[in-house]
Amino acid sequence: MPTIDDILSSMKSNPKDVMFSDLTRVCEYFFGKPRIKGSHHFFSVPWQREPLVNIQGEKGKAKVYQVKQILRAVEVLKGMDDV
Repeated sequence: MPTIDDILSSMKSNPKDVMFSDLTRVCEYFFGKPRIKGSHHFFSVPWQREPLVNIQGEKGKAKVYQVKQILRAVEVLKGMDDV
């Protein structure tokens, strides 16, 4: 099973080919368990602006714009840890 760092590396190099299950795993690792409503998975993030991240799969694949959104959110979160 790939590590979170392996998945993040893969997401950065090819955001068009990310499995929804991998994206969910990354989100749960960084943001905790989601609230699920239908196909939407809502993750809380620790900042005021846009306090939720919403992802949904499409035929087992993650949507590209959502992969990029999660990558940005993870970078912000990692930057908060550096302060």
